Amino acid sequence: MTEPMPRDSDVLQRHLRDIRELLSRQRLVEDLMHRQHSSHQDLVDSITHRQTIGWLRRKLDRLHPADIAHILEALPRDQRQLVWDLVRSDKDGEILLEVSDAVRPSLIETMDSNEIRAAAESLDADELADLAPDLPPEVVEDVLEALDQEEREHVRAAMSYPEDTVGALMDFDMVTVREDVTLEVVLRYLRRFEELPDHTDKLFVVDREERLRGILTLESLLINDPERLVSEVMKSKSLVTFAPEDDADEAAAAFERYDLISVPVVDGERRVIARVTVADMVDRIREESEAEILSQAGLREEEDIFAPIARSLRNRWAWLAINLVTAFVASRVIDLFEDSIAQLVALAALMPIVAGIGGNAGNQTITMIVRAIAMGQVEPSAVWRLLGKEVGVALINGLVWGGVVGGIVWALYGSWKLGVVMTGAMTLNLLLAATAGVVIPLVRQRFGRDPALGGSVMITALTDSGGFFIFLGLATLFLL
Repeated sequence: MTEPMPRDSDVLQRHLRDIRELLSRQRLVEDLMHRQHSSHQDLVDSITHRQTIGWLRRKLDRLHPADIAHILEALPRDQRQLVWDLVRSDKDGEILLEVSDAVRPSLIETMDSNEIRAAAESLDADELADLAPDLPPEVVEDVLEALDQEEREHVRAAMSYPEDTVGALMDFDMVTVREDVTLEVVLRYLRRFEELPDHTDKLFVVDREERLRGILTLESLLINDPERLVSEVMKSKSLVTFAPEDDADEAAAAFERYDLISVPVVDGERRVIARVTVADMVDRIREESEAEILSQAGLREEEDIFAPIARSLRNRWAWLAINLVTAFVASRVIDLFEDSIAQLVALAALMPIVAGIGGNAGNQTITMIVRAIAMGQVEPSAVWRLLGKEVGVALINGLVWGGVVGGIVWALYGSWKLGVVMTGAMTLNLLLAATAGVVIPLVRQRFGRDPALGGSVMITALTDSGGFFIFLGLATLFLL
């Protein structure tokens, strides 16, 4: 029986475990070297130390830059520095591209100008444009001066566009052909390349002014008679193209919708200036997904889990302060009904149920709305329809589950009135949560803010304070 192939994630975790074991061994040897005073023992420990460092270096030499980047992110800063120093210098540029934005500065700050310059010079124009904002300006200028005129223009062009546009994702490494040549000529032309650019599934057909005329897929190139002209087999209708100013999220949606691998980027005169590949889009989608998760928790940026305390505090304090204020508001709401709670102690035990179910429902709603906004599915005309739908769901859930909880409360406390109040409070708080879950992200979007930022914090604050007020208010009116 054949054993199943290990998953990529399993292999990566095994590499990480191996690196950690070697680092632990290296640290143990260093501790022994500090404790021992015998010259013979020092020699043995020194040999063992060099062997461990050699094993580490050979292990890292065999790993892909993306895997090394993952390992660096998972290590504490002292161990990260040791591993970074052992990485081959010709991998530095690719690793800096692959590592997260939160960890990259800690690696760059340990490199001197010559090391940074060498790493940057090993990158393509589009990759250098991605990395340039994190590099010292003087190093970027030196690297740009070393490039030829065309590459320099490519880098400056990519750097000139905002990061949420197609222009910031452009890849200038592509293959273009003319429409008036035969497929045999194209094949001979391709054989001159040592390798084709990554994710080449099509060639872009252009005229003498570099204007896009169509696309020639590799499939068409291979299965058609070599004597046929490119113009006879190319596709020239319903082409998907992007402009540099196009929104990157809309471009990502197009890649997903049409199962694209590469798309030409054209200027206002239809001249092909670059392309965008599925690899760029996958990176973009992953980054946006991570940013959305962080935003919902009120975090403004990705955080190195081993970052200094001060840096982590700067990233977290704002929404914690807001949450603290809302917690005080909730406590004041409870204080308003202090006499009611004193007369009916059961209210104190039941309050968290009302608040908790409202917070959960609100987070479900806001997650659905934020996702719909990100996918471009929410138009201004659909707001009332969305609100009506979510309110309807909340009303049914409130009556059904509120009725179930109300029955349980009746059985536990022997008061049908308390059960009815519980049902009413849960229903009203779910309606409040649904309304807030729709309105909060749409209002933030309307004013040009991130719809996801702090959404869960605001929903929790609202449903806690509102839930307490609704439940204790109803109890005061109908039970006391």
